[in-house]
Amino acid sequence: MSEHLITYYDGVTGERTGLTPAELGAWVAATAALLTGECGLKRGSRAGVLLPPHWQTAAVLLGAWASGIEVAFRGWGAAGLSPDTGPDLDVTFVERRRVDSWLEDVPPARFQFVLGLAPGGAPSPDVPQGYRDFPPAARAHLGAAPPPSGVAVGEPATVDGTTFGEYGAAAAAVATARGIITGDRVLVDTTTCEEPLIWLMAPLTAGASIVLCANADRSRLDELITAEAITRVL
Repeated sequence: MSEHLITYYDGVTGERTGLTPAELGAWVAATAALLTGECGLKRGSRAGVLLPPHWQTAAVLLGAWASGIEVAFRGWGAAGLSPDTGPDLDVTFVERRRVDSWLEDVPPARFQFVLGLAPGGAPSPDVPQGYRDFPPAARAHLGAAPPPSGVAVGEPATVDGTTFGEYGAAAAAVATARGIITGDRVLVDTTTCEEPLIWLMAPLTAGASIVLCANADRSRLDELITAEAITRVL
């Protein structure tokens, strides 16, 4: 059984990146330190996350939530918002290949990070003006202590006011509905499952590990399932 809590595959680049719970925790703490210590964001600040399922996306989301920051997901749709009526944002995290198409729609934020999602968290070769490259910015804080206090169940997790308690209950309900249980190793096709409640929070809430597969070679899916000891497919 793999020791990795999150494993990311890319069928095109050949990347396989696995993070143990401790390694993911280090990236989460680094992201939280970047947001709160360096950027000075507070509980109740707002983050826009325009990223596909990825191990770096997990670090961004969990780091923001660990800091008590409210999140709006891809295009604001999961938070019940549209680009035209989007919230005032304190920070945005945008996939590099989507920056140009989103420049007209994403409300400006005080802090803007771009993610190239390169193998191994390599820096982006082309960082747009007005953005910072997330991997090196977060990596500078690796070794930071986790945020000192946890979030309360009544605090908002998303910009539409959904609380952490409500979001956690929804994640648990998804896990139950999908049959995800403690110890499962869950395979996620990143092209068909983009909602963090499903690909990230439901497995983690259930005590399962996650295998994200981008650009999957369908003809070799059975091999991947065997190699990674997959017990559940989303």
